[in-house]
Amino acid sequence: MTTRPDLLLASSSPYRRELLSRLQLPFDCASPDIDETPQPGEAPEILAVRLAAGKARALVATHPTSLIIGSDQVAALPDGTILSKPGNHERATRQLRQSSGQCVQFFTGLALLDARTHTLKTHCEQFDAHFRTLSPEEIESYLLKEQPYDCAGSFKMEGLGITLFSSLEGRDPNSLVGLPLIALTDLLRDFGINPLLDP
Repeated sequence: MTTRPDLLLASSSPYRRELLSRLQLPFDCASPDIDETPQPGEAPEILAVRLAAGKARALVATHPTSLIIGSDQVAALPDGTILSKPGNHERATRQLRQSSGQCVQFFTGLALLDARTHTLKTHCEQFDAHFRTLSPEEIESYLLKEQPYDCAGSFKMEGLGITLFSSLEGRDPNSLVGLPLIALTDLLRDFGINPLLDP
């Protein structure tokens, strides 16, 4: 009988940790160190999957018996401009001004890597957020209240950020927070792990 590998989340994000805990599977977390710079002309969905896989691969040497979950999110404006984590108030203000009245596409890359066999499965989950037309006062008030400077797109879906949208389109709203649980459940089943049946 094959021993089930330990589950490892390749992330230091408290948002992803909270999402994964909903599956009620035991897991550990470790923070990968990778270069997240986009390659010239790289499509956002390709970038998201490449970074997710890169995060998982970065932990193979230190966790050689684990099943490693990597995830990364890339947001893009209709013109293809990529919205990264803003990092500060000024950049977040600029991002929300750019997003105002626009449909912003969020691509969440997901990777599941068995460090024992180097078997890798990947997925990209798309979710579209239609932003309301936001006034400068609304943008300023929102950013002061939530300070979402570590979030791609400059909002927190699980908080007041929901008020920024006129509509949302996609299969799994968890992907906007950073971890598409429906797709992850599918991939875990491919590796013989079923959250409904596992103790």
